[in-house]
Amino acid sequence: MAQFTIAAKVRNETGKKAAKAIRAAGNIPAVVYDEAGKATSITVNSVEFNKVWRNITKTTLVTLDVDGKSCDAFISDVEYDIMTDTVLHADFFAVSNTKKVVRSYKLQYTGTAAGVLKGGFMVRHIPEVRVCALPKDLPVRIVVDVSKINIGDVFSVKDLNLGDAVTVLTPADAEIITVAPPRAK
Repeated sequence: MAQFTIAAKVRNETGKKAAKAIRAAGNIPAVVYDEAGKATSITVNSVEFNKVWRNITKTTLVTLDVDGKSCDAFISDVEYDIMTDTVLHADFFAVSNTKKVVRSYKLQYTGTAAGVLKGGFMVRHIPEVRVCALPKDLPVRIVVDVSKINIGDVFSVKDLNLGDAVTVLTPADAEIITVAPPRAK
């Protein structure tokens, strides 16, 4: 798994005027929240942030280097300018490497279901699953290979193989994919 690092500086000035000045200098105003919910205002370089943001998801752990102190964090929210599509603000959520975290993953699919090739149609039931694990054990993404699913088959949450370090919180009997038979003409 690639490691992404973003350098940041603590900022004391807040508000609209300060945010405009930060953006004019080529930076992005941001906030990092610790596990207790305490917020620290920071600035990050916009070019550096955008390079990282283009290559990750909200479930990717990044190293945030704030004035020489490093912490692992998730980028939890990004605010955009709707006219220019530039980043206006970012929120980071710092995590401990010794405490488990809960994250939601949008499911990604690969392959063509065998049942679809036989005329059936694939039905997706749930778009995401929730998992719990130490930050270092979290998967980058969850990909479901549907190529072996035939007409009448069900692929459930219990069929996901995420390893022993990851606990799936979504009910095990929840259906992810089914392949329904073709409709009669």
